[in-house]
Amino acid sequence: MSVMAHRYSRYRTSAVPPAPDARGRVSAATDLRALPATPGRFRHVVSEGERLDQLAYKYYEEPLLWWHICDANPEFLSPLALLGQEPVVTTRFPLGASPGGNSPDWPKLIRALFGLAGVEDVAIEETVEYLTTIEPVEIGPRAVRKVPITQERFKRTLLVTYNNRATAAETLIEAIRAAGLEIGPPVEVGQLGRQIVIPPVRA
Repeated sequence: MSVMAHRYSRYRTSAVPPAPDARGRVSAATDLRALPATPGRFRHVVSEGERLDQLAYKYYEEPLLWWHICDANPEFLSPLALLGQEPVVTTRFPLGASPGGNSPDWPKLIRALFGLAGVEDVAIEETVEYLTTIEPVEIGPRAVRKVPITQERFKRTLLVTYNNRATAAETLIEAIRAAGLEIGPPVEVGQLGRQIVIPPVRA
């Protein structure tokens, strides 16, 4: 039994052993392919709307060689993730102070977010910024000295992982505001603007 693979196929050099099914019928099956070493230092910055076949044509003049780019970026589990096009995304929502200085009802907010279709995870990030200002300090009857004063400022961010085909970011914003929180512009934690490796292709 012989199976011909396309000359640009990533399985061209893989073994094709016979594989019987539950009824005893035998058909060809491809062995698992070991991930090859893909040295390469050239980097490409991901832009919105890009496709792997277009990138392969741009760099290799052959769209069927797109899988070389996937091999060189094994930390991404799918071609869609490589280009930031997975439907499941994580968005950062910067949070401002609650009106009146009241502590927000976190359990109520988290329940409300998990009650929306497609929401998979909710996390609260808290970071501390140290702001230093130069302030005049009176050190005697007629003596004033300017000294640096450092103050802490807490910043909270809500990280929500969700399927953007099921729930829009605007719906999440409405739920957060309904919990009495001020919110800054959301930022998607994605691939756009980040770099991926474009490896050389060996003949």
